[in-house]
Amino acid sequence: MSARLKLSRTLAFLTLLACLLPVRATDLRPGPPQRLAGSRPNIVFIMSDDQGYGEMSCHGNPILRTPHLDRLHSQSLRFTQYHVSPTCAPTRSALLTGRHEFRNGVTHTIFERERLRLDAVTLPEVLRTAGYTTGIFGKWHLGDEDAYLPEKRGFDRVLIHGGGGIGQTFPGSCGDAPGNQYHNPALWNGRAFEKTRGYCTDVFFDRAGDWMAECGTQGKPFFAMVTPNAPHDPFVIPGESWAAPYRGRGLSTNAVAYYSMIAHLDAALGRLMARIDGQPWGRDTLVIFQTDNGHSVDKIFNAGMRGVKGTPYEGGIRVPAFWRWPGRLPAGTDCAALTAHIDLFPTLATLAGVDFRHLHRQVEGRSLVPLLENPQAPWADRLLVTHFGRWEYGESAAAQYRLCAIRNSRFKLVNHRELYDLQTDPGESQDLSARHPDIVNQLQKAYDAWWTEVLPETEANDQALGSYLNPFKQRYWDQFNLPRDPELMSRMDPVMKFVRPRGR
Repeated sequence: MSARLKLSRTLAFLTLLACLLPVRATDLRPGPPQRLAGSRPNIVFIMSDDQGYGEMSCHGNPILRTPHLDRLHSQSLRFTQYHVSPTCAPTRSALLTGRHEFRNGVTHTIFERERLRLDAVTLPEVLRTAGYTTGIFGKWHLGDEDAYLPEKRGFDRVLIHGGGGIGQTFPGSCGDAPGNQYHNPALWNGRAFEKTRGYCTDVFFDRAGDWMAECGTQGKPFFAMVTPNAPHDPFVIPGESWAAPYRGRGLSTNAVAYYSMIAHLDAALGRLMARIDGQPWGRDTLVIFQTDNGHSVDKIFNAGMRGVKGTPYEGGIRVPAFWRWPGRLPAGTDCAALTAHIDLFPTLATLAGVDFRHLHRQVEGRSLVPLLENPQAPWADRLLVTHFGRWEYGESAAAQYRLCAIRNSRFKLVNHRELYDLQTDPGESQDLSARHPDIVNQLQKAYDAWWTEVLPETEANDQALGSYLNPFKQRYWDQFNLPRDPELMSRMDPVMKFVRPRGR
């Protein structure tokens, strides 16, 4: 029996089991008909970096003020059970391909293991076949070598930093321009570096807005991916006026800076939304906001969830997902269906009118269009798998049950042994594995079958040596005719990936 058939049968069993156990009643009455497939909206996808579910006042944060995110929340259809991967590059890989990141070879955020395999078909490539023009502004983080850059993966307009963060340096190919800073960053535009002016978040949002305005005047539908690196560490405040409201509030130094970066991002988002709403094409524009994983700062508000970035608990993988399209999607409405980042690809392709049936072997996600049309529409149960990855070189087998989870709409098995009923215990505080051994057994079998199937697809990047220079540094030095920095050169040696302790 094939692994896929086993997974299918296991899902059928778990769906039946979930139906037999008592659950909360759900109103399945259909909403007003909305024919969205093939409607071809402009699409603005905004994803902040390391901002958790609780980092906005509309989600109950008692300290942080986010008026523009709150307004977007009130205007949106909200997916309240929307899940991503535990870290940055894995989430980006999954949402751009519609499948789990391990199938793309992405098991880390550095060491060549962040590179999106070259035979994967990306969302912008698919949207371009439907006449869309595409742009990315911010963080790419799916490979810095020439063949992996966004301009080679479907994006027409590019303005990005390198690696997983501004100024980073790691062994191999992952890293940014030398000496880069959050203020006045040097950014890659697909052909050369631009030395920009201003705080990085402002640069990304404002340049994205400029490009959207150009597209609007040309009458072409567009897909804009706005992915600022904020509030990822290092925690660099945009200015003291942004940090001052959070000083003296019992927060750590990092938390003050972190909140200031989010408050500033909120203002940049508000500025962009005002530009969109002021244009004739604004009502034909779908705006999506989400974050890429949970927060990375300890001892701050987490909306009652357990865990942080890098963990398989809800605090690491459940994130906000706001979908706003005036006149087409119901505003101020929640949808509690179990959804995920892998659903973005089929949803946006369907809205764009793309026939992607030829990609059935790649796309694992589901189109959310039925839920966009009716948030209470029937939604079949499913299994979602989470794994942190980041095992040491050659030690994937030992990491099989480390920082992992598999779940359906009710039950979640963490680290192959802890069982939680998320309907009655969303904070994951009561392990029910002893009470429901049958559910534990079924979820374990499903997870093991999945692991056996995907592990071979992780090996190519895991074993890759990588380049001896970060390509972003090499391009920068070459463009500005600068000498190589010996200290940076030593830190980029890819051999350091394979020695103990790891070069970091």
